[in-house]
Amino acid sequence: MPLDVAGAALGAAFGEGFTVLHNTVTDVVSKARMFKPILKRLASTLERLEPTVDEIKRLSDQLELPERETKRLMEQMEEGAKLVSECLKIRWWNYVFKVKYSPKLEELDKEIIRFCQLDLQALCTRNVLRTLETVNSINKKMDSFRGVETPRGLGGVFGPQDLTVGLDMPIKELKSLLLKEEVKLLLLTAPGGCGKTTLVKMLCQDKEIKDTFKENILFVNVSKAPNVKVIVQILFSRKGLQPTFEIQSDEDAIEQLQQLLEDIGSDPILLILDDVWLGSESLPEKFGFKIPNYKIMVTSRTAFPRFKYRYNLNPLNDKDAMTLFRHSASLQDGCSNIPEEDIKKIAKGCGGLPLALKVIGSSLCGRSEEEWHCRLTKWSGGQFFCSSDTELLGQLQKSLEFQDDKFIRDCFMDLGSFPEDQRIHAAALIDMWAELYELDEDGIDAIANLQELTTRNLANLVMARKDASEVKSYYNEDFVTQHDILRELAMHESSQEPIEQRARLIMNISENKLPKWWTEQKQQLINARLLSISTDELFSSSWCNIQAPKVEVLVLNFQTKNYTLPEFLEKMDELKVLIVANYGFFHAKISNFQLLGSLLNLKRIRLEKVSISSLCKTHVPLKSLKKISLFMCNIDKAFENCTIQVSNALPNLTEISIDYCIDLVELPVGLCDIFHLRKLSITNCHKLAALPEGTGKLVNLEVLRFRSCTNLSELPKSIRGLSKLRILDISDCLSVSKLPKQIGELCNLKVLNMKGCLSLRNPLPESTIDLEQLMLVVCDKERAKLWEPIKEFLTELKVEVAEIDINLNWLPI
Repeated sequence: MPLDVAGAALGAAFGEGFTVLHNTVTDVVSKARMFKPILKRLASTLERLEPTVDEIKRLSDQLELPERETKRLMEQMEEGAKLVSECLKIRWWNYVFKVKYSPKLEELDKEIIRFCQLDLQALCTRNVLRTLETVNSINKKMDSFRGVETPRGLGGVFGPQDLTVGLDMPIKELKSLLLKEEVKLLLLTAPGGCGKTTLVKMLCQDKEIKDTFKENILFVNVSKAPNVKVIVQILFSRKGLQPTFEIQSDEDAIEQLQQLLEDIGSDPILLILDDVWLGSESLPEKFGFKIPNYKIMVTSRTAFPRFKYRYNLNPLNDKDAMTLFRHSASLQDGCSNIPEEDIKKIAKGCGGLPLALKVIGSSLCGRSEEEWHCRLTKWSGGQFFCSSDTELLGQLQKSLEFQDDKFIRDCFMDLGSFPEDQRIHAAALIDMWAELYELDEDGIDAIANLQELTTRNLANLVMARKDASEVKSYYNEDFVTQHDILRELAMHESSQEPIEQRARLIMNISENKLPKWWTEQKQQLINARLLSISTDELFSSSWCNIQAPKVEVLVLNFQTKNYTLPEFLEKMDELKVLIVANYGFFHAKISNFQLLGSLLNLKRIRLEKVSISSLCKTHVPLKSLKKISLFMCNIDKAFENCTIQVSNALPNLTEISIDYCIDLVELPVGLCDIFHLRKLSITNCHKLAALPEGTGKLVNLEVLRFRSCTNLSELPKSIRGLSKLRILDISDCLSVSKLPKQIGELCNLKVLNMKGCLSLRNPLPESTIDLEQLMLVVCDKERAKLWEPIKEFLTELKVEVAEIDINLNWLPI
């Protein structure tokens, strides 16, 4: 009979039909002697398919089974169940009925197999292609978008995760004002650290606001030095789109934004411009297009008089301030021996500002009664209300006073080396601190320091895509964010000494306006160990000379499409770490790369979003270089267009990290000659399709990662030669369908991460039982079944089924 089912019900109905047929065949197979061979074959087919059908039933609302083919098979299974039942009624001697029924049973078995081999395989392929399409779509966005730290989620907004108090009434009042028909431009103003961005995040999660604006809530951080072109590019990326032509000027950007807003649908639009500074108040007016049901909300520390509609967010009242302060200082249980009067005085001194309450409360968490009293005494008897950003900085500065925290204080100040409102990659900090403070190279100590800063509310460490069984020491996707006032505090703390005496020198250059001391210096020596120079899109790479012979870490942040490394770089004899990061929207070309040949102590290079023609243009080998990190780079022939052979140019290189480099199709053969290489990490390179057989020549390799290389189909046979390999990570390699036959020769392999290898369905190679050192396999539920027979031989092996952690923190946007 015809079946009237569709959508999610189709998958469920298919599962039910299969179950009926399976149960019928199982019951009849031992009783109908005449049809026993064909029924046993049919039973075997159904037995093998049962786990797959269970998955189809569980995921029926997501799989979208091919409707026509599925319904046809369901009708055949229904008829088949009846047919099998009738087999019981046929006597063994009745060959007429055997001739009649046997072909029908054979046809049913073939039809089920055909459906699985063709229709379900096509469905699987389609779903994988959809996944790849999504990945590539994300990749395209990343190709045009350097990570700007803005809230993500609906149009770039997600709700706050920390404790929030005292915002229920402001949300109601702000929502009421925003939804008034006459309000087209609304200003939300309050002092820094008062909770403006938190309030906006919570407002955007309000049901009435989401029902009104739906998918048309767009959030972007403006910051102190706004770039209109970048802002518009970000807004396009929020909608998964690209401008119709390359944006060359602010006028182009504004024109393109108007076109975007007119095209994104009939629902009302809410554009949120967060953190607009004094001097940029004309920006909202430039975006004030005459579009029906279009509203703009601005947050700012300044109460701009030109804005007619304004909402003033007040500091927390005493009750809410005490609640937040007690939470931050871990005093909620009431068991503390700290005098209540001291607690109240310090909380009151924070002026009701949530940021001050969190930071100062965290700095006092777990401290003795004497330390609380000493802090209170230093603050002039409690008369220290914060009424301005300057005063707030002064109070936050107190949270850095403890002598036993000098090292953590240094790490905090180092965060000021990176631009405002940008993610700070944990991998960059690991490189810096490994050389500045002699921390471990794997990053465990650095991550511990960042967690301590997070505990103190001085920064926020985001651990991306972590599940319970994540392989340790992989921090490439983790990053740090920081409130702009805390960044100001870090920079303020770093600038307390005269320039020539500072341990870290942080410079922010607008256009070509170099600091006066720099242009006028007469052979003035800079004694800093850390030098950070940030320039904007108008900088012309016109460098003045600088003498900084003691610099060990140089951070160059820029936004231009072409960037010239400064000539003074070649005189930095002590330089150990070079970080060159492009925060513009498009890949940048780097020139003067040959200067690196004079840096005899250079150990680590990190390049972000740059186009590299060659990494080995110097005629002098970089003998000290240990690590190269390439993030979102166009690397093309970077390891091939070399004046000398890669292995000679980088003779002591021990680690290569290539992440989100979308033009990497094949692993350069020259890398296989780097004899001392211990770690090779190629992640999120979705076009990488092939690995050279020479990979097996990397005999000193201990860690090998091809994480999320979705187009990689197999590992080379020569991998058998990596006898020192301890960690192999092929997680989320969607196209890998089998492990190398000789994988058992990896005699020191201890950890294998194969989570998300959806195409890997065949039994594991026989040599797998020879992996006697293998202690941990991380995989999904389906792949875990493949390891069951192997565990009989490897009794110490632990197979962990990875928990699914759904978040978008791993995206570099």
